[in-house]
Amino acid sequence: MQAEGTRQEIYASFVEEVQDRLRHALVARFGLETGREAAADALGYGWEHWDRIRGMDNPAGYLYRVGHHKAMRRLRRRPLFPPPPARSEPLVEPKLPAALAALTAKQRQAVALVHGYQMTHQETADLLGVSRGSVQRHLERGLAKLRDSLGVNNV
Repeated sequence: MQAEGTRQEIYASFVEEVQDRLRHALVARFGLETGREAAADALGYGWEHWDRIRGMDNPAGYLYRVGHHKAMRRLRRRPLFPPPPARSEPLVEPKLPAALAALTAKQRQAVALVHGYQMTHQETADLLGVSRGSVQRHLERGLAKLRDSLGVNNV
């Protein structure tokens, strides 16, 4: 019983550390509903396989890939970022959902995690399992595309 309690405590501590970053990354990739479901699925998978996963070099990155896989299986043909309702005052630039949807998945993730969730480039790289330079390139290209799509000039 003591070993199980210790296992639960260790996993709970791990979840507390990575849950928000994992959810943010998956929401940035798949949208709000699918991203949240994928994060929950990944954390559930993590609990079931914790004895194997906890010894990995990057367990959060592994669970990101688990969530990514589960989301891809569940994903239906629906808009990733639905347009804002026409009758209400938009909370965001009306062209932003289409501009974000036009980015590649990696560009959208980099922009959302760094600028939307204020993660550092290194935190984003660690979570996604890529280099810091790769995050920087995706971020630069994604921001350039957004500026073009939204008609915003670099100052």
